[in-house]
Amino acid sequence: MTELQSNSQDTDHTVNDTAQELLVKLRQKQGNWVEWGKAIGFLQKNGYNPQDIFEATGFEPIQQNQVIVGSQVYSALEKCGASEATRAYYGTRASDILYELRLLTQEDRAAAADLIFLHKLDIDEAREIAKAIKDFSRFSTPPQGFTEHPGDAVAYQAWKLARQNSDLQERSRLIAKGLRFVNSPTARKQIEQLLTDFTVIAQRPAPILPFFRLESDEDLPRIVPVVGELPLTPKHVRSVPIITEVEPFRIVKFAGEQAWVALPGWQVLQSAEDPVVIVASSDIFPNPTQTKIEPVIVVIDRAQRQWDPSSYFAFENSGEVDFQWFETAPENTLLGKIIIILRPKKVLDEEFTKDSWQIDE
Repeated sequence: MTELQSNSQDTDHTVNDTAQELLVKLRQKQGNWVEWGKAIGFLQKNGYNPQDIFEATGFEPIQQNQVIVGSQVYSALEKCGASEATRAYYGTRASDILYELRLLTQEDRAAAADLIFLHKLDIDEAREIAKAIKDFSRFSTPPQGFTEHPGDAVAYQAWKLARQNSDLQERSRLIAKGLRFVNSPTARKQIEQLLTDFTVIAQRPAPILPFFRLESDEDLPRIVPVVGELPLTPKHVRSVPIITEVEPFRIVKFAGEQAWVALPGWQVLQSAEDPVVIVASSDIFPNPTQTKIEPVIVVIDRAQRQWDPSSYFAFENSGEVDFQWFETAPENTLLGKIIIILRPKKVLDEEFTKDSWQIDE
């Protein structure tokens, strides 16, 4: 046995021993939820799927995801200067609230957690705070009178919505919300002006997001690797790498960094000059009718980088890819226009559909 093989086997034994210890701790609920999230994250990275972890520990897959992401957010609180009181509070409870901060930068996560803790907000309010801070972060410089403080970010959202609302009761509620969270004197002055200025600034309606849904098995094509054209040798056949389909969209990967996904030949896709795919979660898009968070495929056309007010775009936001509709021409660098947001096919009973004889009958 070579030294390399020996080291590899030693590493495998160490990982397996650690995994077994973590499974016992999770099953017995030892430690706090932050430790549970780190433990489940370790297990998943080392080959344990969520269903296996559930059967061994009792942590349901949806709960596993919440504590994994929540523990990552909690790490940001430690790294980025959240107050000691905030860290102490979230270290023992409220993983669901920290989960709502997952789309923010590490610095914004810490600032948002402090704000949420200070005002003792519930999960729905925390979700609103996270969205307000996320939207505010897209400004290269804060709007006039407002600062980068998270309280001002929330106040700005309330101020903007109040100016667009003609209903006096709702307008008053939004002004009160802004005054509740505002941090800077200049931002407070902006909001207080709405108490005497009843001008309504008409809001341009956002365009409809291009959601599609896979409806039938025929819409889910199968990708097969091509060996080549005869004459071929057995070596040619053996050299084609094994591909793995990743559900729910049957994304195909093999050795290396390349991956493909087959999509139906809809006209909007056929017309695209330079389409690329990004895998995301449906909750990053505004959708008031959404009842279920699910994975989605976002297709952008990189050739369409000229802003127009009737489309959503992928753009660069603090070094990361983000998606947004811009009411006016943005300062951010546009990466491409969103042409399709694809939801997975609804499956009532996956096990049932695997048996062709049951379908035929």
